[in-house]
Amino acid sequence: MTYLFDFPHGPTNDAPWRPWKSYFDAIIVDARKPLFFGEGTPLRKVDCETGKLALGSYIGQMQPNTVYCGGNSELLSEIMGAKGKDVLYVGDHIFGDILKSKKSHGWRTFLVVPELAQELHVWTDKQDLFSRLQNFDKLLADVYRELDSRHKEIPDISSLQKAIKQVTHEMDMSYGMMGSLFRSGSRQTYFASQVIRFADLYATSFINLMHYPFSYFFRAPHVLMPHESTVSHSTRFEPESPMATRARAWSVDPDTPGTRGPVSQSATIACVDGLKIRPMLPRQITHTHDEDDDSEESLQSEEDSMTSTSVDATQIAEK
Repeated sequence: MTYLFDFPHGPTNDAPWRPWKSYFDAIIVDARKPLFFGEGTPLRKVDCETGKLALGSYIGQMQPNTVYCGGNSELLSEIMGAKGKDVLYVGDHIFGDILKSKKSHGWRTFLVVPELAQELHVWTDKQDLFSRLQNFDKLLADVYRELDSRHKEIPDISSLQKAIKQVTHEMDMSYGMMGSLFRSGSRQTYFASQVIRFADLYATSFINLMHYPFSYFFRAPHVLMPHESTVSHSTRFEPESPMATRARAWSVDPDTPGTRGPVSQSATIACVDGLKIRPMLPRQITHTHDEDDDSEESLQSEEDSMTSTSVDATQIAEK
């Protein structure tokens, strides 16, 4: 940190020099993540001159211009006076930083991915490769467009498959020997799916935040599901059976118990003889798009999956 802030002036050229510790409200080192997001370790003072730790756990308010060691996320939340979605946690490890902070406290997360700069360079410089791959996907879809279950002949798509493999390989090599971190051809990697699911924001550096006001509202672009991206809004879709849609309204004929039929647009009957026929539509907004936290079970299963993957990779490396 001394080298990072090694300049003869303060935050601006006309400001006096300041020690690097004065730029932070709290300084904690050796947090030992992901243990830091659980029980943590004892909080101890650090002697910056000798690097030694003070004996015993530190209790009380944190002092300015002082370096501490250990602690846990609960203590940090108390110091900041913020918790949950009021905290934006910046880290560069998808498991130790991003998943753990979101699972433990529901913090907003910012994943630093330095490789993103190379990814964007290939994305813009090799645009023709992505266009060719999309064209091959369209040609592959056209081959099966007019076919149904009555068609017995198997179409020959070997030439298209070979062309797709060739373009995919050329695209992967554009990223380097290890390929892309986020995709292989038209498919996303496992890491990319983790980023989309657990990182609220991601960029090459947290310095990118300097280009936005503190009140900026980040909102992800609308993502279409396959049935939405392949069917145009101009296409008229007529359900073939009553089970194809659940948006139908029903009415009960009072003279014939147990019968039902479609309700006209002008009908507003909700009950007959005090019996509730169908649930009433909500008269106020019930959807809150900001409530996007994952459930505890979902995060736990994802954490177990990532842990087992890491163990398997370690065992393979040992062999």
